[in-house]
Amino acid sequence: MTNPLRREPGFYRWMCLLAAPMVLQNLITTSLGFVDTFMVGLLGNAEMAAVNAANTPLYVVQVALFGFQSGMIVLGSQYWGRGDLKSINRVMGVALCAITGFTALIAAVLFCFPAAVMGLITPNETLITIGAPYLRLVGLAYVFNGVSSVCAGTQRSVENPKFGMLVMGVSMVLNTGLNYILIFGKCGAPALGVTGAAVATLTSRVAEFIISAVCTLRSRRVPIDMAALTHPGAGVWRNFLRYSAPVICNEALWSLGTSMLTVVLGHMENNQDMLAANALVGYVSKFSSVICFGLADAAAVMVGKEIGEGRDRQRVSSVGWALLWASFLVGVATGGLLLVLVPAFFRPLLFPLFKLSPGAAYAATCMVTVLALIMPFHAFNSTNITGVLRAGGDVKVAITIDLIPLWCVAVPLSALTALVLKADVLWVCVAMYSENLCKMPLSVWRTRSGKWINDVTR
Repeated sequence: MTNPLRREPGFYRWMCLLAAPMVLQNLITTSLGFVDTFMVGLLGNAEMAAVNAANTPLYVVQVALFGFQSGMIVLGSQYWGRGDLKSINRVMGVALCAITGFTALIAAVLFCFPAAVMGLITPNETLITIGAPYLRLVGLAYVFNGVSSVCAGTQRSVENPKFGMLVMGVSMVLNTGLNYILIFGKCGAPALGVTGAAVATLTSRVAEFIISAVCTLRSRRVPIDMAALTHPGAGVWRNFLRYSAPVICNEALWSLGTSMLTVVLGHMENNQDMLAANALVGYVSKFSSVICFGLADAAAVMVGKEIGEGRDRQRVSSVGWALLWASFLVGVATGGLLLVLVPAFFRPLLFPLFKLSPGAAYAATCMVTVLALIMPFHAFNSTNITGVLRAGGDVKVAITIDLIPLWCVAVPLSALTALVLKADVLWVCVAMYSENLCKMPLSVWRTRSGKWINDVTR
C-alpha cells in the first residue's frame, strides 16, 4: 500500500509548489476568522459564544462556496490539462452566475431575519441579542466573497494558487486592523464591540472583491473571453450541473450536518461553556488541518490534470494513492503535535487567554484530545473526498462516503450522548468526531476499485 509513495523525481516538488500557496491561503483564511474570535473573546465568554453561534449558518454558506469552487476545479483542472482556455472561461461564467444568486438569497434572509436564524442555533436570549447584529452584516460580506472565490478557484485550477493567497493576505491585514479599531474604539472610532467585528469583515470582503476582479480582468494565464464568460452555452451548464451541483449539495449537507452538532451543543444544559469551547477548538481544528486541506487542493489539480492529459488509469491511480498516504502521514504528525500542545500550551496559556470558564476549559481539552487522535483519518478522508475522488468525477460516491457517516452516525450519536444520556463531555466529543472512523474503510474501498477515474470533459 505504501509503494505509490515512491515517485519519479520532481513529483513531490510539484505537489509542494501547488500545496504551499494553498496552505498559506487556508492559513490566512482561518486566521481571518480567528482574529474575530480572539478579539471578540477579549470582550467576554458570552460574546465569544454568541459569535460562534452566529457563525454556524455562515459556516454553511462558506462551505457551500467551497463546494462551488471545488466543482469548478473538477472541470477547470481537466480543461487545463487539455489546454482549453475558452471552456475554462465558460465554467467561470456559470460559476459566477450560480454563486451570485446563491449568496444574494442567503444575505437577504440573514439581513431580514437575523434573530430568527439565531434562535434556530440556541434558545439563549442573551446570545441571540448579541449575535443578531453581527449575523445581519456578515451575511452581506459573502456576496462579495462569492465572486472572489470564483476568481481564486479559476486560478487554482490552472496551477496558479498564489492568486488566492495574495488576495486573502491583503484581506486579512485589513480585517485585523479594522477589528482592532472598531471593536475596542481605537483611533477615535466608537467602540462597537461585536458589531465592529462585523463591519470590519464586510469592509475587508469588499476590498477582496475589488482586488480579485481587477486581477482577473488583467490575467494573462487565463485571458478573459467575454463572449465565453457571458454566454457559456448549454453544454457547459449541463457539465457544471452534472459534476458541480452534487459537490455543492455535498458541501451544503455536510456543513448543515456539522452545524447540527453545534446545535446539539447549544441545547445542552451548559450550552454557553460548550459553545465557547467549540468556538475556540473550531479554530484549533482549522489551523491543524491547513496542510491537509492544502494537500487535498493540490490533489484535485494534480489528479484532474493527469486525467485531462489522457494518462492511463494505472498512472492516475498511483498518483492518487501517493497523495493519500502523504496526507495520512501529515495527519499523524499533526495529531502528535496536538497531543503535546494540550498540556504544554493550550491548558496553561491559550484557554486562560480566552478567559474560558473551568467548564469550558475542560470541554475544550476533551475536544482537542479527541481531534488529535482522529487527525490521521481526517487527513486521509479529506484528501480522498475533496481531492482525488472529485477530481476523477466520482462525485456521487464521494457524497455517499462523506454524508452517511455524518448524518447516520455522528449527528444521532451526539444528540443521544449529549441530550438524552447527558454523558460526560468526553463521550460527547467522541460522538462528534466518530464520522471520520466510519469514512476511512469506505474511502479505501472506493479508491482501490479504480472506478472513480473519469474524463469529465469528453
